Amino acid sequence: MSITAERRTALISDYKTGEADTGSPEVQVALLSERITNLTEHLKTHAKDFHSRRGLLMLVGRRRRLLDYVKRKDQSRYEALIGRLGLRR
Repeated sequence: MSITAERRTALISDYKTGEADTGSPEVQVALLSERITNLTEHLKTHAKDFHSRRGLLMLVGRRRRLLDYVKRKDQSRYEALIGRLGLRR
């Protein structure tokens, strides 16, 4: 269910904005989206896992807050990010 180290470094290198960037909102949203995708797949087979469902809802809320922050700071960065990630809105 968790992200492998190789996948994590690949996501960071794809979405980083600077050379040593690991914590920009774009990177955080990409990592959260990966975790959300993994948890969604887990919940398709384990429908009664309510603890994981609560964790999923918390991750979705955190991603939503980060996306709102990016949208408030720079609309073009927001649109590029949701376009790359394939998110609605």
